[in-house]
Amino acid sequence: MTGRRTGAALLVVFGLAAAAPAAAPAATVYAASSLRGVFPRIDAAQRFSFGGSGLLQRQIEAGAPADLFASASTQEPGELFRAGRCGRPSVFATNKLILIVPRANPARIRTVQDLATGPRRRVAVGAPGVPVGDYTRTLLGRLRLGSVLTRNLVSNETNVAGVVSKVALGSADAGFVYLTDGRIAGRRVRQLALPARAQPPIRYAFCIVRRRGANTAAAQAFVARVRAPRGQALLRAAGFGIPRG
Repeated sequence: MTGRRTGAALLVVFGLAAAAPAAAPAATVYAASSLRGVFPRIDAAQRFSFGGSGLLQRQIEAGAPADLFASASTQEPGELFRAGRCGRPSVFATNKLILIVPRANPARIRTVQDLATGPRRRVAVGAPGVPVGDYTRTLLGRLRLGSVLTRNLVSNETNVAGVVSKVALGSADAGFVYLTDGRIAGRRVRQLALPARAQPPIRYAFCIVRRRGANTAAAQAFVARVRAPRGQALLRAAGFGIPRG
């Protein structure tokens, strides 16, 4: 009897296992580097590839296996949409620029104006064509401080994470990054505010990639998690703004 009961119990267990639904496949999310601290917190089960928005756009155009693209600007997903490579983009977050310096601040930088006077400094910025780099150049233009990028020793980074790394390691005296990246860097850097009147509008947009074999359902599910109350709360906690409507 014992053997029969054991066998019956095993059949029940195996039957339940066979009936249990398989875990839904994860989405492959190509996302701007500045989202590296928050997206995995919203849903760590997805596969993330973080990098410069322009580089990720080119990879998707070349056939990279992305299911969802999240950019630090509306330009890249807009171009993919117009090319038929992506669904209609939607804005899900905002940000703003700050200036960061190493914790010890050996160059004694107090404001952005200090970069236009005194000795030449080592300044890290996003390269032209990279959203954070374009935003930085817009801000400096509005402040009439374009000379900051000609009188100093400037390194052009491919993404905002590279700017943070240069400053945190002391390889740069200052760098222009997003507020959210200043928070990721934590105590390794000091954060200096930039004038609100010069801030360019920084809007993050994502779009669902159109390609053969794309996991559209998983991409849509992740978008829903980002827009859900918990996702919105995590974005705010990371320093992002939430657009109205």
